[in-house]
Amino acid sequence: MKIKDIPNFNRPGSKLIKNGVSSLDTAELLSIVFGVGSKGESAIELSNRLLKDYNLHKFEELGFKELTKECKGDFVKAMKLLSIVELSKRYNKLVKGGYNKKPINSAKDVYDIFVDEMRPYKKEVLKVVLLDTKNVPISIKEVSVGTLNSSLIHPREVFKDAIKESANSIILVHNHPSGNCEPSSEDIEMTKLLVQAGEHLGVKVLDHVIIGKKKYWSWKEN
Repeated sequence: MKIKDIPNFNRPGSKLIKNGVSSLDTAELLSIVFGVGSKGESAIELSNRLLKDYNLHKFEELGFKELTKECKGDFVKAMKLLSIVELSKRYNKLVKGGYNKKPINSAKDVYDIFVDEMRPYKKEVLKVVLLDTKNVPISIKEVSVGTLNSSLIHPREVFKDAIKESANSIILVHNHPSGNCEPSSEDIEMTKLLVQAGEHLGVKVLDHVIIGKKKYWSWKEN
């Protein structure tokens, strides 16, 4: 159905103004972001088609070129879709503790902070969360990109920022691009090495959390 065929009082913009943004379904919200349709499709028709084929969670997987194709060559709409996804991820990280300095009390807290950011990564990335005495994040550092193993990850690189910023403890976080969060033998050896190094340096390694597609693995819990 085209926007002009919808009674004015029931169009997405009118509904938002009258009833609030939560009164709109996902297709209506997307149609507002798009503003206008693309080549024979209204904004609401385009939104419904994209959601039917991909839903929100697959837009990022398509990438810019494929989204542009799905939007019938309209690269601006593709950019808007990818921007929505990225804003959503940043918002989720914000409210789950990535920026608002909530204490980290469990591996689930770590997973909630990092899953939206790290799940799409195509390579393994090791991050280090620096914590104060109350387990509140001081900062987050990216240490390594690529296949992680104990021979390539030097404790100096992991702990240098913790020492520099007087962190009380750290949490190691990395992803598995395969989506399987079970640790490899290299993951285990690397963690043992870093735990021992932390003991000598006086900076405790509280946990090592591996981010999978829908689950996580925790050194502390296992």
